[in-house]
Amino acid sequence: MSSKEVLTERMGAVLVVTINRPEARNALNRSVAEGIAEAADELDASEELRAAVLTGAGGNFSAGMDLKAFLRGESPSLEGRGLCGITMTPPRKPMVAAVEGWALAGGFELALACDMVVAAETARFGVPEVKRGLVPAAGAALRLPNRVPHALALEMLLTGEPIDAPRAAKIGLVNRVTRTGGAREAALTLAQKVAENGPLAVLRAKQIASAAPDWTAEEGWKRQQPFVDEVFASDDAAEGARAFAEKRLPVWRGR
Repeated sequence: MSSKEVLTERMGAVLVVTINRPEARNALNRSVAEGIAEAADELDASEELRAAVLTGAGGNFSAGMDLKAFLRGESPSLEGRGLCGITMTPPRKPMVAAVEGWALAGGFELALACDMVVAAETARFGVPEVKRGLVPAAGAALRLPNRVPHALALEMLLTGEPIDAPRAAKIGLVNRVTRTGGAREAALTLAQKVAENGPLAVLRAKQIASAAPDWTAEEGWKRQQPFVDEVFASDDAAEGARAFAEKRLPVWRGR
């Protein structure tokens, strides 16, 4: 799938998804929302694709919701799926955000919906909604306290002030910081490392990690066990052991 405002490109087992509205700092309108949602569906439906990179064209990730489009009655939220179809229902397969420039408001919440974030050293992240008398509605208030220390999450949410990439990395919001212009390449490298691994194991590891904050310690051991049993009994687990013993790369089947 590829449209004017959302471009997709398959790079081996990685799907690169680009918000393509540089003239509007990649602001999120209905067309962008539908394009990102379609890309997420393509990622999960494909047996060949194992991870994705989400990025923006023209030096910015996204400045958030397109207010002009909103005033025309457009919404970038999809029913039951959230902003751009991924904030309430992220793809099952891993997605890496590649951030240059601004990731602001809804754009920041898109990055938070991704599993990992790679940012250029000049990137900036912010949730300025309180400055307009609003509250972040697409996941920042829900996800930030699970991604960074609680007091730092509150600082971002309650002051509305942005932070730069080095500080974002220091507090655990960003996985890797790159030179300006290098976020896409570094995110692609990270996604490719994920895609090299057993696809069923990756899916279940993400599933467990995503659910774990809602489980007590006792529940966690019990609830992860069916996933562990499934993976250890899979063809891929046997193939991984054989490939290691035979000193060759594994050929994964995803089952």
